[in-house]
Amino acid sequence: MGHRFFNSSNKASDKTQEDYARAADYVHALKSMAKIAYESIYVIDYFAMNFLYVSDNPLFLCGFTAEEVMKLGYSFYTTHVPKEELNMLLKINSIGFRFFNNKPREDRELFTISYDFHIINKGEKVLVNHKLTPLEMDNNGHMWLAVCYVSISNHDKPGNIEIRKIGQSSFWRYDMDLDRWLTVEGVKLSVGEKEVLLLSAQGKTVEEIAKIVSRSKDSIKSRRRAIFEKLDVKSISEALAFARNYKLI
Repeated sequence: MGHRFFNSSNKASDKTQEDYARAADYVHALKSMAKIAYESIYVIDYFAMNFLYVSDNPLFLCGFTAEEVMKLGYSFYTTHVPKEELNMLLKINSIGFRFFNNKPREDRELFTISYDFHIINKGEKVLVNHKLTPLEMDNNGHMWLAVCYVSISNHDKPGNIEIRKIGQSSFWRYDMDLDRWLTVEGVKLSVGEKEVLLLSAQGKTVEEIAKIVSRSKDSIKSRRRAIFEKLDVKSISEALAFARNYKLI
C-alpha cells in the first residue's frame, strides 16, 4: 500500500548521482536543524519512492530507529496510522498534488500543505500535525524531494487540511463534505498584537515590552497567548516566522 502515496500525477524523473550528491547537502542541513527541534523531520524522495532522510526525534518513530523507518518508507503509515484515516491520507495526497500541479511551475516551491492525523505510538493514538513543502523539483516541474515537519497537533480531531503560500495572508482550506478547496481570508492581528511581535523580533523580553508600551506584564502575556492561538503556533519564534512568511507584520 505504501506506493499508493506516490501519486501518478507526480512522477519525478531523470535524477542522477550528481543530483543525489547535491541532496546530501540538504540532509546535512536538516540533521543540524533536527538537533534543536523536538519535532520530527523527514524527506520524501518521489523519484526513488522512499524516504531520503528521517530524523531521530522520537515523536514520529513510534519506537523504531530512524534507520528502520527509512527502510519502511510509506509502509510505516499502513501499520502506524488508524485504518479509518489511511483513506483520508490518500485523499489528501491526491487533492494536494492536483492543487500543486495547477499552479505555475515557478510558484510551486512556495506552497506548504498542512493536515492532522493520528499515529499509533506504543498502543496509543497521538494526533500529529504534518506539514509538507517542496525541497527540490525535477526539470518537468514535478516534486522530486519534499521536506516534512511533524509536530503535536493543536487540534482535537484529524483533518484540518490547509495550503498556504509564502508571502500571502489568505490561504486554502479543503472542505471534505463539499469536496473542494475554499479560499479563506488570512489572520488579522490587532495593533497591540503586531506591536508585541515587532518588539519581540527586536529581542525584547515580556518585561521590556510591558515597559515600552506602558502595559502590565500580564497584559503582554495575554497578547502573546492570543497571537499563538490565532496563528496556531506554540512559541514566539514560530509566531515570528509565521508572521514574516505570510506578511502579517
